[in-house]
Amino acid sequence: MAGELSAEEVIALLGLQPHHTCGFVAQTYVSPHMLPESALPDGFRGARSAGAVMYFMVTGDAHIVMHAIRSDQVYHHYLGRPLEVLLLYPDGRGEVRLMGGDLASGQRPQLFIPGGTVHMSRVSGGEGYALLGTSEWIGVDPADVVTPALEDLVGTYPAHSEEIRAFSRGTAPLARPLVRT
Repeated sequence: MAGELSAEEVIALLGLQPHHTCGFVAQTYVSPHMLPESALPDGFRGARSAGAVMYFMVTGDAHIVMHAIRSDQVYHHYLGRPLEVLLLYPDGRGEVRLMGGDLASGQRPQLFIPGGTVHMSRVSGGEGYALLGTSEWIGVDPADVVTPALEDLVGTYPAHSEEIRAFSRGTAPLARPLVRT
């Protein structure tokens, strides 16, 4: 795209920092409303904020690693290339969704990720970047993030082992077509 900012320019302008699970990140809002542990679903320990919002950038070198959080979240696509997202649901189902701004081709700029869903993302085509945001509710504490081992995921989701291995390598193309949202 003509006039598009480089990944480095976006990182500098938004103050994004490297993050171990999510490429580059900048938290932009944490709700001041605190929910006591007694008001939270099972599995949460301690009080949490009602929600949080952050920017994140995925690049070919800084993709999102396999992880799950207890809270629901919505990804929002802002700039750059489309994003492929592998979703492995707690009930054993899995799918790949494509986010982006090309609405006519079926891409959508938002993606809901239910709490407990293992997910990983990569830039479509492996080059360039995707700038996104995520809205999380209930606010996430580090104790709410799980990063399962590759072989555990393959054992739990054998029908999706090809996608799990391809996403774990970073930019390998999928043998099956993407499910577009």
